[in-house]
Amino acid sequence: MICENILEQAKELVGGDRQKDYGDKLTNHENIAALWSIFLRKKLTPHDVAMCMALVKVARLMHAHKKDNYIDLAAYAAIAGEINERDE
Repeated sequence: MICENILEQAKELVGGDRQKDYGDKLTNHENIAALWSIFLRKKLTPHDVAMCMALVKVARLMHAHKKDNYIDLAAYAAIAGEINERDE
């Protein structure tokens, strides 16, 4: 799988049906951050959530190199970048 394929599939993830299914990326990550903050007793940001989800994909890749983890990793990096831009 070449870079362009990975990025194209990641683009479909962040802008396709998932956007319709789960709503706005920033709002979704704000909700996750609020819930995780309560559980962890530590304030997290939506950006933290996206980066932690990316790290989940890295951890999975340490076990096995599956293509969907590369796609998801690229998608979470893009989501983190979008959240960062929208917060500025």
